[in-house]
Amino acid sequence: MAGLAAAGPLILPASAAPGPSAAPAPATAGDVTGFSRSGNTFTVTASSGARARVVIARADIFRLWLSPDGSFAHDPAGSDLAVTTDFGPVGADWTDAGSHYRITTRSLSIRVNKSPLTFSVYRADDTTLVWEESRPTAWTGNRTTQYLTRGADEQFYGTGLRLGEWALRGKTVPVAVDNTWRENGNASPAPFYMSTNGYGVMRNTWAPGSYGFNAPTTLTHDEKRFDAWYFTGDSPKSVLDAYTDVSGKPFLAPLWGLELGNADCFNASNPDYQGDHGRPRHQTTPDVVGYADDARAADMPSGWFLPNDGYGCGYTAPLKRTVDALQARGFRTGLWTSTGLADIAEEVGSAGSRAVKTDVAWIGGGYKQAFAGVQQAVDGIEGNSDARRFVWTVDGWSGTQRNAVVWTGDTHGTWDDMRWHVPAIAGAGLSGLNYAAGDVDGIFGGSPQTYTRDLQWKAFTPAFMTMSGWGAANPSAGYHDKQPWRFAEPYRSINRKYLQLKMRLMPYLYTMSRTAHETGVPSTRAMVLEYPEDPVARGNLTSGQFMAGDSFLVAPVVSDTTVRDGIHLPAGTWTDYWTGKTYAGPGLLNGYRAPLDTLPLFVKGGAIVPMWPQMNHTGEKPVSVLTYDIHPRGASSFSLYEDDGLTRAHLSGAYARQQVDVTAPAAGSGTVTVSVGAPVGDYAGKPAARGYAFTLHVASAPGRVAVDGSALARLTSKAAYDAAVTGWFFDPADRGGILWVKSGTASGAFTVTAEGTSVPAADPVPAGSAPPPTP
Repeated sequence: MAGLAAAGPLILPASAAPGPSAAPAPATAGDVTGFSRSGNTFTVTASSGARARVVIARADIFRLWLSPDGSFAHDPAGSDLAVTTDFGPVGADWTDAGSHYRITTRSLSIRVNKSPLTFSVYRADDTTLVWEESRPTAWTGNRTTQYLTRGADEQFYGTGLRLGEWALRGKTVPVAVDNTWRENGNASPAPFYMSTNGYGVMRNTWAPGSYGFNAPTTLTHDEKRFDAWYFTGDSPKSVLDAYTDVSGKPFLAPLWGLELGNADCFNASNPDYQGDHGRPRHQTTPDVVGYADDARAADMPSGWFLPNDGYGCGYTAPLKRTVDALQARGFRTGLWTSTGLADIAEEVGSAGSRAVKTDVAWIGGGYKQAFAGVQQAVDGIEGNSDARRFVWTVDGWSGTQRNAVVWTGDTHGTWDDMRWHVPAIAGAGLSGLNYAAGDVDGIFGGSPQTYTRDLQWKAFTPAFMTMSGWGAANPSAGYHDKQPWRFAEPYRSINRKYLQLKMRLMPYLYTMSRTAHETGVPSTRAMVLEYPEDPVARGNLTSGQFMAGDSFLVAPVVSDTTVRDGIHLPAGTWTDYWTGKTYAGPGLLNGYRAPLDTLPLFVKGGAIVPMWPQMNHTGEKPVSVLTYDIHPRGASSFSLYEDDGLTRAHLSGAYARQQVDVTAPAAGSGTVTVSVGAPVGDYAGKPAARGYAFTLHVASAPGRVAVDGSALARLTSKAAYDAAVTGWFFDPADRGGILWVKSGTASGAFTVTAEGTSVPAADPVPAGSAPPPTP
């Protein structure tokens, strides 16, 4: 729950607030009258008395700070947003080029145009334009606007957890807290955007604003100053990397944080509770243990509970008794708060709680107050345990990616809300937010059908949660439950299917989150991140699908239908996860058959996907056999990341990597070679050795399968294969052809070869596949 009670007055940007009928004319800096250098800081003086500073932090990163009164003493954000700005020595130079001063690095040429003062940025060749101001930055008493020329085909992304389409050209986007959680609002705004021209910018401010990606592009914040950090790169991924170098890399959640969470009030007998005091099985906090037992009895994967989520709910003392009982069943415990964190030292340090969810009744003012509240939660967890931060919040800002999961607030279980959630959660990654989520089937309303469809695709995102107590009656009168095991068949079995698949994919998804932690590139990726040169992927024609990491293309069904149209398959080969049918992109796939139990899901050619044995929670059983699910095609590689999954020891280097390289024919027949490296590194609980299995998606049986040159036995049935310690079996009827291989236990590197096999033929996308024009 994010905010059903009053959370204070609505805070609007000045551009949306009532004002006088005649606003004062905006002022500008005027002409350049002076230019000086001190180290890597260049100061420009203007005829109005305004001054500007250009601070070169790195060859590809600089700060532009314009002060109307000429003073640089007022710095409201300080180091809150830009946490790392010292990247060591950087070479910079300048020249007077007549009409402009030119500041150069090995990556950039920054022009300070003299009359009037405007700025423009070029690549190092001083010819390729990155961005330019179309007119001088202007300000009034409480608002400053920058004006940029918009390129003929320039596209824009970012602004945080925007609730709707992620390609922003032609849109005016609020960068402001409103706590309404409806389409085209912003649940966690970020004063950051990036452009297909190869740059991004973070306004270094706490003030709300509005970005109009029109012609010209207008970038406004409600303050009398301009302060921004600029990042350049050769791709959206490199821009995100630079942005998060300055604003902080996404945190790495504990493994259990990638499992399904469940929030509700299980202390309804509390006189202060503002809900129904008679709720069955929700009278005191230990009642949550009964729900945990139900989950395990239903063979349903799930990893954590928030048992006090509701105004006035509180919890029954001693909290530790509930925490311990849940942990014995494989569940972690977190706490929701609408009033602050007065008892967090005891709740974390003594009782063992490991997560915090904030509410707008506490942090709903947004901006610096919300940011500080999240930091308090982080400090409360990490200052009282060796655990990692795991905080859920609304009203985030730039920098929130290093501290919290952001979620979409109090939304509805409808097809329409599901429709705009897909681009919202994928689009959040374009602001470096690795963990973006929405309650499964919303908090209000809902149905078994919308729940099942929503759970399917959210199982491919890093963090997800259910919120019970406010939706439609389920499973019977008196209950409003949205835990997946509380639905009748066939919905329960479908929910289980996708939760079990996520658990098997945990090593893959965890590695993708580690990638985000190292590079800023999120696990849930808008198509443009993987295919920036694809004209269709750059725009909103692909906003209803996303990449889950670098291997899975997910195309959610967000209406009451069993047919999915408009799936864009980029260049390359794409294999239907369920049937094994392989397509050659690019093309637009229509008419995909998607009954309720089928999420349209495609695997990229060359994919290498590590998988755990089936389990219902992290640590339920040892990973005695690690499986690599491989779609061989050409040359591909994967670097598996592993650590203890719980503590912050990884920050000190306690982790391991395992490199896997695959070579195969690009088409037709030949040898598939899988080279598995020894795990490099160490962490608590790392196995000395483990078994390995492989599922290779190939079209024909090999003539020979060997490990390090020694032939493995060919087995005659899948049952014989399952019973064997080593060996191989080929099943041509399983998803177009699966070569099952067990190579045995290993502690070091080894190589598997499959000789004389063939990769699946890739068929053209059916007629009508020509890519539509980019919107």
